[in-house]
Amino acid sequence: MLPPAPERRSRYPGRLRVPDRAALAGIMYVLRTGAAWRDVPAETVGCSGVTAWRRLRNWTESRRLAPPARRSAERTASRGRSGPGRLRRGRVPRPSPQRGESRGPSPVDRVRAGSKHHLIVDRHGTPLAVTLTGGNRHDVTQLLALLDAVQPIRGLRGRPRRRPRRLYADRGYDFDRYRRLLWKRGVKPLIARRGVAHGSGLGKVRWVVERAFAWLHQFKRLRTRYERRAGLHQGLLELAFGIICLRRLRTAF
Repeated sequence: MLPPAPERRSRYPGRLRVPDRAALAGIMYVLRTGAAWRDVPAETVGCSGVTAWRRLRNWTESRRLAPPARRSAERTASRGRSGPGRLRRGRVPRPSPQRGESRGPSPVDRVRAGSKHHLIVDRHGTPLAVTLTGGNRHDVTQLLALLDAVQPIRGLRGRPRRRPRRLYADRGYDFDRYRRLLWKRGVKPLIARRGVAHGSGLGKVRWVVERAFAWLHQFKRLRTRYERRAGLHQGLLELAFGIICLRRLRTAF
């Protein structure tokens, strides 16, 4: 579902507006191939890269990309393939240029600036919320923010669930303070303890997060962050999120 186009002025209408579908095709070309905006083939796509960038900026600022992604997740849940009963939490660092918003020293080499993708998924690996932070932000700082970002999702029957029953996470989230906050919200934390000799034992259930990151980073534009504006990269993340939910919906029939 595309956002509605603004009404054209009857007096001095100016140049004819590029259709939203053509602009979306240009954005999808950059998202899939990782090409620069100036390299978008206008003859094939039907839209120049500058126009696609501006349309992405406008849609991101007006929050037009997030609601379709949520509706895709809701439709996937209505087919019995998704649900917030059990959530998995994960993150992955992304390299990026030196300037821009939501960047910080990489946790790997502490030299290059980088960003992090924080993702929360259901038990089937369907992404429910995604955020972007600097590479120097601790993972646990986004735990409650991602949990609150999960919208009520309708299942097969009954009222929409607003909170999951359980939440799985690795050792990076091993803080008693956040465990208590999760218990207060009615969520059972299943977080790996640091210092355990034989592993956390969450590998058999937490692998769906890594698979979701693999799905997300099949879009080459998301492997390395090039956008200086954090909102534009967040918009591309939400667009990829909606496409993944749509693919899950197709396999639910």
